Amino acid sequence: MLAESERKKHLAWHETMEMHELTAFQANHLMAFKMMLDDVKDAKLRGLYEEAIFAMENNLKELLGYYPMAPAFVRHKGDGADLTGFYAGHLLGFCKTSVRSYAIGITETSTPSLRQTLKKQLNAAIDLHAKVFHYMLDRGYYPSYDLPKLLENDMKNANKALSM
Repeated sequence: MLAESERKKHLAWHETMEMHELTAFQANHLMAFKMMLDDVKDAKLRGLYEEAIFAMENNLKELLGYYPMAPAFVRHKGDGADLTGFYAGHLLGFCKTSVRSYAIGITETSTPSLRQTLKKQLNAAIDLHAKVFHYMLDRGYYPSYDLPKLLENDMKNANKALSM
């Protein structure tokens, strides 16, 4: 007999949010990698970029298949050419990664002065993340309090990245 959770026809909120983070992260980097590809002259490195692009395209196609299972899913149509949201999302992804990287770096640090420097830089990274997040929230690029709109934005950005 199937467990109750296996009979659910929708995703749980926490896994929906993880799916959102992975989709947003990969869609943003897919766009950036596609924009950079023509500038990569080394054949081996270009091949690695192409492999990463192919993998992210497949990942996004698979993840998008789960969006109809998200709680409160609503799909809307529409697409614009304005890349402000992409640029803001790219910056936000960098900020998130910076905060995580500094936190990990601090746990590996035994030199007191370096630890203090990393803590100072971590706090600055946290502050910048907050500024970028609120910039995006205020302009509707990251509607974190509106799950259906957040998922709609993910789908729009992932489809834009796939179509590039």
